Amino acid sequence: MHQLLIVVDMQKDFIDGALGTKEAEAIVPAVAEKIRRFPGQVIFTRDTHGENYLRTQEGRRLPVPHCLKGTPGWEIRPELLALAPEAELVDKPGFGSVELARRLARLHEAQPLDGVTLVGLCTDICVLSNALLLKAFLPEVPLTVDAACCAGVTPESHRHALEAMKSCQIQVIND
Repeated sequence: MHQLLIVVDMQKDFIDGALGTKEAEAIVPAVAEKIRRFPGQVIFTRDTHGENYLRTQEGRRLPVPHCLKGTPGWEIRPELLALAPEAELVDKPGFGSVELARRLARLHEAQPLDGVTLVGLCTDICVLSNALLLKAFLPEVPLTVDAACCAGVTPESHRHALEAMKSCQIQVIND
């Protein structure tokens, strides 16, 4: 059985930093437990921006510098990394990671994946974007999003994103 857990952007700036929320802080223990119990491979994604962030399209639309490479806000929560010391880290310059999708497609070719589970932040931006990319690259691999281990920009946008993913045949659980 070959299962993957994708932990999306569990970084300081999204939890309790520049763009942090109380909902993001609240899911940290659940994400830790998910990693601890997960029977397969873990991959962390890391939102990664440069000093030119405010001059990018995203920066013009969201003028809050965050996840600047090499800063404390860019770092994955240490207690989560400690639970999966051999996990891969995938830096991504935007919401969804084509690199991650391609990497998983290559893994699937070499050894078929039985399933991919996504958790993390933010449900309505990066979790949704990566789930849809993975659905496009791996249409026959079952994808699951654990809503109890995700938080959105707002509780309402979190719920809307979960409904959108359900519509795209991504299983949403609350484990």
